[in-house]
Amino acid sequence: MSVDGWNTVLVLGGIRSGKSEFAESLVTDAPVVRYLATAPEGDPEDTEWATRLAAHRARRPGSWTTEETTEDPRRLADVIASAERNETLLVDDLGGWVTVLLDPEHQPADDVATIAELAEAIRTCPARVVLVSPEVGLSLVPTTPLGRAFTDALGAANRSVADACDAVALVVAGQPVWLKPAASATTPGSATAPASATAPGSATAPAAPDSATKPAAPGSLADAEPTPEVQLPEVLTHTPPAVPAQEPGNPWAAPTMALPMVATGLVIQPGMELPMPDEYAGPQAVDRLATLDVPGAGLGVLDRVVGFAAATQGTTTPQAWGSVRVLLLHGDHAGGASAGTVAGESARRAAQARAGRGALARLAAESGASLQVVDTPAAAPMEDQPALTLDQVESALRYGWRLAEQAADAGVQLLVLGACGAGTEAAAAAVLAATAGAEPPAVLGRVITDSGEIDDAAWMIRCAAVRDALHRTRRSSRGAKDILAELGGGDVAVASGVLLGATARRVPVLIDGPVGVAAGMVSRDLAGQTRHWCLLADHGGHPAVRLAADVLGLTPLLDLRMDLGEGANALVALPLLRSVLALAAALPVHPSLGGDEDPSPDADEPAYSDASDFAEPVYSDTTLDESDFAEPEPAGPGPASTGADEQPASGWRAG
Repeated sequence: MSVDGWNTVLVLGGIRSGKSEFAESLVTDAPVVRYLATAPEGDPEDTEWATRLAAHRARRPGSWTTEETTEDPRRLADVIASAERNETLLVDDLGGWVTVLLDPEHQPADDVATIAELAEAIRTCPARVVLVSPEVGLSLVPTTPLGRAFTDALGAANRSVADACDAVALVVAGQPVWLKPAASATTPGSATAPASATAPGSATAPAAPDSATKPAAPGSLADAEPTPEVQLPEVLTHTPPAVPAQEPGNPWAAPTMALPMVATGLVIQPGMELPMPDEYAGPQAVDRLATLDVPGAGLGVLDRVVGFAAATQGTTTPQAWGSVRVLLLHGDHAGGASAGTVAGESARRAAQARAGRGALARLAAESGASLQVVDTPAAAPMEDQPALTLDQVESALRYGWRLAEQAADAGVQLLVLGACGAGTEAAAAAVLAATAGAEPPAVLGRVITDSGEIDDAAWMIRCAAVRDALHRTRRSSRGAKDILAELGGGDVAVASGVLLGATARRVPVLIDGPVGVAAGMVSRDLAGQTRHWCLLADHGGHPAVRLAADVLGLTPLLDLRMDLGEGANALVALPLLRSVLALAAALPVHPSLGGDEDPSPDADEPAYSDASDFAEPVYSDTTLDESDFAEPEPAGPGPASTGADEQPASGWRAG
């Protein structure tokens, strides 16, 4: 902060409120102003937008200089951080900046981290900085996924920037009201200083909080409440097949990043700093595809698989995933959420998978993937009471994290997340309604009976259950853990922990179905980096998956519209994805671009790998029950499991 009171001011306001004019009045006495324009040019045929931009330019004095930051959103933080003490900067506005930040051309990008970088640059900047931003908190929730993503990101940006600025003003109908006063009495412009001034007719504003008493940032040790130590069971699994020796820097061996810890263990809370995929390797790998000796037009939309694998592996020549583990989460939801389902059907499916039978087990066997069944706590009727207690949510999150860590320690290179349980679709719809503003009837799929008939009566009961649950929790917090406790249930909570743990260990996750995308929505609010480690093979025609994919920025690779059960659809696509990666890694550069002709195959080396090169799948189960999360004695080995190497793990108790 400068000696005369303040360095940085955030000016908020609605459309046509006069916020830009007020911000400009704060810097009129500055000899030179650097105007940072963030808005994209827009459609050339949109004359009304062009007129608005021209009006803004016409108001700027000739002594001002203008810089555009639309090409790279991260550049705004760099410009502010590098400004000198005697400079004055005017940023107009953050709404345009967020628009460019969310543009698909700039993905994958971590908008949470980019916003944090901007706030930190403002906080440490020695120059005068005035920022303008639309206030979206007073408007209606947008009805489209893109609109909701924009308001969520802009709201987060406004909060972070307001916290970093010395003063904040809200302009309503041309009248400024100081929301956050600064420490001094004068500003460099013609407007009254925010330090001692108060809005007409308002009470005296409180002084800015001292930095010593400022709340700790999310994810810090000061913010963490000690929780009782929990004894987690060992995951029942055979020793995985041998993997190739890992070279230094191999992405499969990348360690977990530093995470907030207390004496009792890991703290899972909003604001966690987890790794991001390599932002350069993905685009470079896709560009490399254009140089390969491929007949025709190439891989089509499946080039996104190569880009995803390259980013998550940190190399421009990604390899096909060798060791794959399927986590099948089994948990039922009581009440109206499970209307139309046959009692005991989900337990039968889980038992089938443990025994190596059923569609999921058969597909896992053909893909050479191990299969692990995890029983999660049953959820109470969400229309009447919370689905879980907060202690159960904490235990389930940590348990899911541990499942992902144990998979990474076993050399697993890809996790496939599946679920089976009564009422999972309604629970996912409730989570989407709470996190993305979705309407339950729009994201609840039709109820299909065992005989293949549509049961509209059961569908209406499910809709009513979600509606009543949302009404019951209308005044409750919409924090990630609260949503899991009130609406999500055990399967979504464990799945969220899996996504967080996999992100921490740099293990990509192939998600499939409502539970997977609901967990993606929740884990995004705990650590925004998780969505960049998720791959969606197919939306399966499910409306909830389609909506969540739009919000999370996940583009389904296929449109097969299969409905084999959550997790099975992903396994159908897995061989195709592996083939694409293997082809992209093996093909040489086209001779016209300097590549060599394919050499003759070595007589000592096989021309192809047969099925014996893939390890047989492993079927095991891990139980997380409702009352005390105790692990039952493992059943005898099924037809596809040797069972000889499995050892029962000791039970554990939450809380």
